[in-house]
Amino acid sequence: MRIFDTLADLQPLVGQPLGHSDWITVDQARVNAFAEATEDRQWIHVDPERARGGPFGGPIVHGFLTLSLIPYFFETGFSVQETRMVVNYGLNKVRFTAPVPVGSRLRAAFRLLALDEVAGGATQLTVEVAIEREGAPKPVCVAESLARHYR
Repeated sequence: MRIFDTLADLQPLVGQPLGHSDWITVDQARVNAFAEATEDRQWIHVDPERARGGPFGGPIVHGFLTLSLIPYFFETGFSVQETRMVVNYGLNKVRFTAPVPVGSRLRAAFRLLALDEVAGGATQLTVEVAIEREGAPKPVCVAESLARHYR
């Protein structure tokens, strides 16, 4: 975990890597719970037996489940001490660049793209989040995340 005292400490880091989150394992139980919560019960996610004969050789994690781990990745990747609250403002761009086999370990690499003052006394961070699968040669998901930090 990388800790910054103030948002101003991030200004010289625009365009630079901020580090990595902790790893998390995405097991079948998590995939099944996500399927129930979202009503997305496609067999490539929730039927391991059938998925073994499918295009990926086994069940894969929902792309949106992978994306939904971004708050966890931020929580374990870096923080700003002077921030009392962070609000998810959305995403600019998302790409699912590779399938994620169930049982994979994932983490995020962060790169600060922009730091802007916005109305209401917040500082908006635009951060590239490259979600990596352990042992894979390229990220499985790349997204531009917008988060508003309030002091």
